[in-house]
Amino acid sequence: MLTRHEERNLTWVDLVSPTPAEVRLIMQEFAVEPLIAEELLMPSYKPKVERYSQQLYVILHFPILRGLNERPTQEIDFIIGKNFLITARYAATDHLHSFAKVFEVNTVLGQQSAVHGGHLFTAMVISLYRALVNECDIIEKHLTDIEDRIFEGKERMMVLQISKTGRVIYDFRQILLPHREMLRSLESAGTQLFGQEFLYYVHNVEGEYERVAHSVEHLRESLIELRETNNSLLSTKQNEVMKMFTVIAFLFLPLSFVASLFQMNTRYTPILGTPGDFWIITGSMMLLAVVFFVYFKRKGWL
Repeated sequence: MLTRHEERNLTWVDLVSPTPAEVRLIMQEFAVEPLIAEELLMPSYKPKVERYSQQLYVILHFPILRGLNERPTQEIDFIIGKNFLITARYAATDHLHSFAKVFEVNTVLGQQSAVHGGHLFTAMVISLYRALVNECDIIEKHLTDIEDRIFEGKERMMVLQISKTGRVIYDFRQILLPHREMLRSLESAGTQLFGQEFLYYVHNVEGEYERVAHSVEHLRESLIELRETNNSLLSTKQNEVMKMFTVIAFLFLPLSFVASLFQMNTRYTPILGTPGDFWIITGSMMLLAVVFFVYFKRKGWL
């Protein structure tokens, strides 16, 4: 699907899952290099920044959080010229849709939102990074919910939730790691095409990226603390359970011994056969259990 946005002498063409016919169309209108056009027809697994004559070709991957049980990665290809910007992606992106609405409003109001394609590109990427900060806020709220439920005594239930959230944070971090190198490559390639002033816009993009990277690192540290806290509470509960079972075993061990003692097949066994022998033996066993309980209590084992 091809969508076209125009603002004075600047054109933005947005391609979603581009077809060969749509790619040929932009090749003819914007003199797109054949090597770039060929790459638009299928997703790329590595980011890149390349300059072709009067065009820049940039591939960036963005983590798009649609749900904590998913790990979507959105690739966006940018072809940047002096009076145009072409974006190609392979799935719908809500954040670009919002940016398009702002672009259309500025066009209607007659406001110039971008001077050249490079300026429009940096504004778009800044918008995408700010959206990722909002996604990080969603994850942070989820971590807060996990923390509350941990201290409500639901540590065992939170083990899976912590693992799922950790996977999302890991994906965010891994997908964003190459961006720093790509933005540095963009500095030299962009200034050659748009002049030294373009460096100012790239630095703004780098600032927004660092903000996202800082948010992700903060989430990662928070998750590590939550995992350690949850594991500590689980271990404490398990130790308490094992301690209780151990105490119960020690309480019943002497009782089992007494019961086994009176089951010995001997010619003469004391107490057995006397009046009230059952109650004497049972009372002795209960007394012994109470003595052991008091002893354990004073030792602080209970």
